[in-house]
Amino acid sequence: MTNTAQTFAAASTNLQVIAKDAMDRTIALVAILLLLPVLVIVAIAIRLESRGPVLFLQDRTGLNGKVFRIFKFRSMTVGAGLAQARRGDARITRVGAFLRKTSIDELPQLLNVLLGHMSLVGPRPHAVAHDEFYAPQITNYMARYAVKPGMTGWAQVNNARGETETLNKMARRASLDLDYIRDWSLALDLKILIVTPLALLTDKAAY
Repeated sequence: MTNTAQTFAAASTNLQVIAKDAMDRTIALVAILLLLPVLVIVAIAIRLESRGPVLFLQDRTGLNGKVFRIFKFRSMTVGAGLAQARRGDARITRVGAFLRKTSIDELPQLLNVLLGHMSLVGPRPHAVAHDEFYAPQITNYMARYAVKPGMTGWAQVNNARGETETLNKMARRASLDLDYIRDWSLALDLKILIVTPLALLTDKAAY
């Protein structure tokens, strides 16, 4: 276990960690109830545009490397494969382009938070195949999973969102994630939650 992982593990019984979990689940439940009309409208729009399931389910790496199934609104054609989305990607549907640009496609992950698979804030979970590709190439890459993955995170509000077409981009994202784990506090989580909407509006890497 890396020093970063050990730092968080040592604090795993801290009241702040318990409070973080309680905050996550409470906010997720309230958000699901409040956003239910939006979720229904999005689901209908997806089904009207293209055949296939409304939700996209994929195995992602979670806390301590345990695999879980993530929920997203489907933004691509069925059978689009694992390759990361690129600007102008023909696999992205018209509805999907809007959902991805606004991150509305991520809203079903509130259910992952409610189920305890994810946190509101933490390193973004990657597809298992992507982790297997990057782990041997980036030092301490898998230490990102010393905490629950998040719907948003320190990397996402520091312009490290979107496609990682170069190894350096993924290495920067991983470095920011490790900074988050090292400096974690409830105050930092709240800061990230507050600035995330602005980051989404100004992020040109979202597509």
